[in-house]
Amino acid sequence: MTRTRWIRLAAALGGLVLVACLPLLAIYVPGVLPGPTYMPGTLQLLALCWLTAALALSYHLLFGVVGLMSFGHALYFAAGVYGLAIVLERTDLPLLGAAVVVLAGGVLLAYVLGAISLRVTGISFAMVTLAFAQAGNVLVRRNPGDLTGGEEGLALETQFVPDALVGVVNTRNLYWLALAVLVVVYLVVLWIERSRAGHVAAAVRENELRVRVVGGRPYAVKLLVFVLAAGLATVVGMAYLLLQSGAVPRASSSEFTLTLLVMVVLGGVGSRWGAIVGAVLYTILDQRLGELAGSEAVEALPAVLRVPLSEPMFLLGACFILVVMFVPGGLAGAAGRLTQAGAARRRAVAA
Repeated sequence: MTRTRWIRLAAALGGLVLVACLPLLAIYVPGVLPGPTYMPGTLQLLALCWLTAALALSYHLLFGVVGLMSFGHALYFAAGVYGLAIVLERTDLPLLGAAVVVLAGGVLLAYVLGAISLRVTGISFAMVTLAFAQAGNVLVRRNPGDLTGGEEGLALETQFVPDALVGVVNTRNLYWLALAVLVVVYLVVLWIERSRAGHVAAAVRENELRVRVVGGRPYAVKLLVFVLAAGLATVVGMAYLLLQSGAVPRASSSEFTLTLLVMVVLGGVGSRWGAIVGAVLYTILDQRLGELAGSEAVEALPAVLRVPLSEPMFLLGACFILVVMFVPGGLAGAAGRLTQAGAARRRAVAA
């Protein structure tokens, strides 16, 4: 391993240790965090950031690695959220056993729907996945057999959940759980990308016909990545249920998948760290811009400015457009160009 890689690994481990210690510190960033990092509200927001980043990483597998633009990835996240809520409510299984059952169900669902969806490519694939996601969302809202709670959603049944993961007083434990999920998802994504299947998936993204000509099996590789990404999304969904103590219909909406797409593009398509940074930035903006929109400063503005600025989604959309127009390659691309420019300057000085 080269010196540069050792430095990067040490920096990553140091950053991970710092992030893991945040619940024990009193760091406050005005305008970004709602309070010091040891407060439950701040830990809740940060844990949501880590879970959203993990979900964005699972979507990165689809879009960034194999080039599949799915509009139905939220369906498998919802399978984790609602599946665990239903199993805990309707059975006597402990949390770990229920999680295994739900994960198996999410993987089976992904295998069946993926085998159907991947029979087509391009925009047709996107539309088929969108149709499945919409069907799932309608099913959740219709509340068949009083399973999903309809528009009101489902509350977390805590009888078989460890006490350490229940209640505001245990937000610190839920924070660490969310961080652990992010680390596990990152390591799985890294392993997949560096595996033989990951290399073939990248080749399929670049030129599927060439892979087929040399004897590869693009369909099998795409289905494998599709199922793995869905399984990771299911795991994130289960952790999300524990963090939020309930399931709501938005978790199954196709709009939520579009949000994941925005996160990945914002961070930089094809970059693992870009997906993480894009998800964290989007989540914080989504949470904090709502407060800005309702602030007295915005209310005091003329109507021509007050009306658009009072809509958080308008502000998020404007930020996304600016990044797409002026920061090609997303935040990861911008960081890479800055690093290359700095290296070029150092070489010029040395010469």
